[in-house]
Amino acid sequence: MSIVTKSIVNADAEARYLSPGELDRIKSFVTSGERRVRIAQVLTESRERIVKTAGDQLFQKRPDVVSPGGNAYGEEMTATCLRDMDYYLRLITYGVVAGDVTPIEEIGLVGAREMYNSLGTSIPAMADSIRCMKNVATGMMSGDEAAEAASYFDYVVGGLQ
Repeated sequence: MSIVTKSIVNADAEARYLSPGELDRIKSFVTSGERRVRIAQVLTESRERIVKTAGDQLFQKRPDVVSPGGNAYGEEMTATCLRDMDYYLRLITYGVVAGDVTPIEEIGLVGAREMYNSLGTSIPAMADSIRCMKNVATGMMSGDEAAEAASYFDYVVGGLQ
């Protein structure tokens, strides 16, 4: 839920006008909209490159993942791992556009640890995959955009651990 929607819902629940602080946060949200859209465009347009490069980095860093018995061993399981990475990258773009982590939390992190544990998937390896995507993606952005995008990647890593 965006800051605009949250502010309106909260104000309406209290039958009041938006406060000056809420209006300032909305103004900041609107002002930063163009930057957030640019970040989401970079992530979206470069998603295949980000996922492939980050996957290669992950598999070099964590050879146990692609070795016999690893969660990404074999062509099919490697494709599944890359699919999951792409899924989290997509969620990150939702958060960036919303200017809020709520979409990431509600769509992708609720129950993620439990699911990965039940499947025997290495949560530290998943967190490493997100870190690898962060490094690749933020390398494609300017300093301010990279810093903003990094916070959403970090949120996902924190949510998985």
